[in-house]
Amino acid sequence: MTAKTVLIVDDEAPIREMIAVALEMADYRVLEADNAQAAHALVVDHQPDLLLLDWMMPGTSGIELARRLKREEATAELPIIMLTAKGEEDNKIQGLEAGADDYITKPFSPRELVARLKAVLRRTTPRGVEDPIEINGLLLDPVSHRVSADGRALEMGPTEYRLLQFFMTHQERAYTRSQLLDQVWGGNVYVEERTVDVHIRRLRKALGDVHQGLIQTVRGTGYRFSARV
Repeated sequence: MTAKTVLIVDDEAPIREMIAVALEMADYRVLEADNAQAAHALVVDHQPDLLLLDWMMPGTSGIELARRLKREEATAELPIIMLTAKGEEDNKIQGLEAGADDYITKPFSPRELVARLKAVLRRTTPRGVEDPIEINGLLLDPVSHRVSADGRALEMGPTEYRLLQFFMTHQERAYTRSQLLDQVWGGNVYVEERTVDVHIRRLRKALGDVHQGLIQTVRGTGYRFSARV
């Protein structure tokens, strides 16, 4: 298997070096940048598999770079882990809203970082687009556009189907209502955020008692699809 490439973006050289050593020992290829401009150029030229991005940097901050990358079509799917010295809830939510897939608070151990990085890569690696997806007896077939629960066909509208497909291919991550609108409805459609709640309610109802708990409400953020209680 080809080694995955990780771009480390941090203005502090000792931190970059510590992370680089840990990642190389875990068989990752490493690229380094000490500012957002250099990082953006490396992303475009080398297309890394994941970005480790420091929150606070001189000039353009990590959060601004994350927003820019998520806006651009070529880099919108690039997984990002924010490195931050701030553990406050507001900053975590801000990071997730900017499109980060995870965040890790300094100081952290290299082992924890590698474990989190592996988890993000595992869940953001695209599945075969036409492969059926099965979670806890809930089966979605993208080819026939059919959904079944424990072998029983489920009826749902086209928006609920698209919402479920997005959730099943993007598990274990909290999404804000505006992110769901962009991903499921498309960025050019004007729909109020509370519309998301209406369709979530319909989707839960369609999934029935056994599977509706897979769609979890994340207080203060939005929704997450998770098989974990």
